[in-house]
Amino acid sequence: MNLRTCLLDSFRAAVEAANPACIVPRYLPDPAHVSGRVFVVGAGKASAAMALAVEKNWPENKALEGIAVTRYGHGLPMHRIRLVEAGHPVPDKNGMQAAQTMLNQVGLLTEDDLLLCLFSGGGSSLLPLPAEHITLADLQKLTQQLLRCGANIQEINAVRKHLSCIQGGWLAAASRAPVRALMISDVTGDDPTHIASGPCAPDPTHFSDALSVLERYQLDAPPSIRHRLIAGDRQLVDETPKPGSAFFKHVENIVIASAHQSLTAATKYLQEQHFTTLILGDAVTGEAREVAKVYAAFIKEIHRYPDLLKPPIALLSGGETTVTVKGGGCGGRNTEFLLSLLIELDGLDGVYALACDTDGVDGSENNAGALIIPDTLTRARNKGIQAGQLLANNDAYCFFERLGDLVITGPTYTNVNDYRVMLIV
Repeated sequence: MNLRTCLLDSFRAAVEAANPACIVPRYLPDPAHVSGRVFVVGAGKASAAMALAVEKNWPENKALEGIAVTRYGHGLPMHRIRLVEAGHPVPDKNGMQAAQTMLNQVGLLTEDDLLLCLFSGGGSSLLPLPAEHITLADLQKLTQQLLRCGANIQEINAVRKHLSCIQGGWLAAASRAPVRALMISDVTGDDPTHIASGPCAPDPTHFSDALSVLERYQLDAPPSIRHRLIAGDRQLVDETPKPGSAFFKHVENIVIASAHQSLTAATKYLQEQHFTTLILGDAVTGEAREVAKVYAAFIKEIHRYPDLLKPPIALLSGGETTVTVKGGGCGGRNTEFLLSLLIELDGLDGVYALACDTDGVDGSENNAGALIIPDTLTRARNKGIQAGQLLANNDAYCFFERLGDLVITGPTYTNVNDYRVMLIV
């Protein structure tokens, strides 16, 4: 068995389990039960594939229109739903204009229509509609700080929702039509309020929570943002719609794909390859390099006491780690995890590992992630590559690029967050 191929095939199984073309049709409403028109809005890295699945499975003689926004390079050709490509992870003008169009059109719907929403990971950045007195430039500046400070997605979204006219439940609040929101979850816990910052979900957080994030990470927020959050905390600005609000009586939020489903599919594949499998969690968070140290300790324990868990073993996990950027290198949380794991294992034999983002993009680079095999560290040393120095500079991308061990898939048109697998043989 080629174990490098095994790593890659298990990742493909995980991605395929979240394929919108297969999943979305199961959750579409019965066309016969919709008397008016169906208006589709979508936002996220999977939104183009989700919208295309709607087009292909909705009757030609039934009214269907809408707008979906996805990351540059993640678009697909459509005929009935307008597709916009926009900036991610830092929002841009295209995304803002698409969000404004969505909100305007949703406000025209009637009780006889249906608002069909398609949200996935990345939707928060792709659906920016700054609140009054906040410019797009202000939002971009704060987003860049949030992405580098090590805040988790729940903290980031608490801020985003309180600066938005469309996220944090405001899209649902604008609709007189019933709402069905289909979501591919990229967040730990799969809570709709955090998927694309919850345009159609109640927001349990408050302005005070958003202010706390700014203080906790000592962020230099633009004055307009700080003024809004302070005004909201003093009840001078309306809070986001909360659980129990009448706005959500006509709203269904349905998570149609998640990290757990993808891990289950990868587990099935690995069991067919005769591995004993163990899922270490689908909601793993924390600093990527620190999570790697914990996993390395676990792997060393298995090596030391093979009678406890007999190889071949496959350890899998999902979730979303974070990286506090202090260096000037390139990379994402998956390559940073792997480089830290490699250093901690220090040449331990019989260990293969892969860490990739299921959307095909690790951080802001062109790779989904990378992989390591037993001779990775030796090959690096022979080339004079200093693993520790590159990790300290947040330059894991460079490390794996020089070894030819990046995993490059291109857009996968889905997103259930990170996939990690470690094989012990």
